[in-house]
Amino acid sequence: MQYAIRARDLAKQYRIGAIKQRNVGYITLRDAIVERLRGRGGASATTELWALDGVSFDIHQGEVVGIIGRNGAGKSTLLKVLSRITEPTRGRAELYGRVASLLEVGTGFHPELTGRENIYLNGAILGMRKREIDRNFDAIVHFAEVEKFIDTPVKFYSSGMYVRLAFAVAAHLEPEILIVDEVLAVGDARFQKKCLNKMQDVGQQGRTVLFVSHSMQSILRMCQRAILLNQGKVIADGPAQQVVSVYLGKGAHSIAERVWPDRKTAPGGEVAYLQAVRVRDSDGDVADTIDIRTPVTIELEFVVVSGGYILMPHIRLYNDDNVAVFTSLDLDPTWRRRPRPPGRYRAQVTIPGNFLAEGSFYVEAALTTLEPPVKQFAERDAVAFQVIDSLDGDTARGDWAGSLSGVVRPILPWTTTYEPLV
Repeated sequence: MQYAIRARDLAKQYRIGAIKQRNVGYITLRDAIVERLRGRGGASATTELWALDGVSFDIHQGEVVGIIGRNGAGKSTLLKVLSRITEPTRGRAELYGRVASLLEVGTGFHPELTGRENIYLNGAILGMRKREIDRNFDAIVHFAEVEKFIDTPVKFYSSGMYVRLAFAVAAHLEPEILIVDEVLAVGDARFQKKCLNKMQDVGQQGRTVLFVSHSMQSILRMCQRAILLNQGKVIADGPAQQVVSVYLGKGAHSIAERVWPDRKTAPGGEVAYLQAVRVRDSDGDVADTIDIRTPVTIELEFVVVSGGYILMPHIRLYNDDNVAVFTSLDLDPTWRRRPRPPGRYRAQVTIPGNFLAEGSFYVEAALTTLEPPVKQFAERDAVAFQVIDSLDGDTARGDWAGSLSGVVRPILPWTTTYEPLV
């Protein structure tokens, strides 16, 4: 299989200093005089920041690859290097074929030109002939839904119109390599879904797609492979499901199941010890990614070694910000207020669908005796899972594609009355 992208030891260093922090691309005479008057070389004090450091990978033709990582991990810098916008400090990148990139709203557009003129300008930049652009022009305009404004200068476009036209141009002008950053978040839910479907089509046509997103749902839906960056380095590279699990958890193994086969190392006390904790999806399978619309079950497996005590198994759920979302106690009437004999127990609690918000959640598994009240175990971050929202319009977000605050996201009944103005 032929290569589309080959990266070898890519590194990018930035120097952050007093003048640099003014966020301008030049130094005026006034700046130089002021900094000199401040004295003692303050303007020359710089800090080195490696946005990329030794990044290497190969991507074959036809692969759809997701780039993930937290803010500041180096994702956007990597795309700028591959798009030849930024020159690397060290290393080499080889790209085989025409590259179309969509990195920022309005990238590649001239604000004074109309939508029509910008389509032809971008096609020319990609090295396309006019007849090739003519062949795709109607499809671009129809996809972008800007028919009424195609002869209007793009400086009058809204950010959503900018993104729609820019994506349509990048996707329809037949590049061999399509590079897309998180810029699609500007669009509404319907258009985001439309773009994701188009990127899938591009990949199925044998072209290469490199896609950066903070939405694990989009990564898992689109990409068979993912690359995880952290502090400018490649932490994981492999199947998307596995790499997403590494990103959400603390290791390469599934974060949805944890087992303590040896009692000596298992959390516990004199009465009971923890043997396993699992996250199960609506099909009963161990899973670390959960559709927001479906229920998720937390399973605690523990062993009672000293009988005769009333026990209270419980879980506490935390989000990414270390906020306790809720605590749930085992109120199963089978064992509530009843002493338990020695043996192995499996307790399950199910969180309904359309309740939790989108994001990462971490489970604390705990058990306490009630009489007397003694904690037997409380294993923080025993397991974790990711809740992914849908863009189908049947969740609490409806047709809204932007961020939604809150630790829960229930669908609540709304009613609206109407009275005409007199």
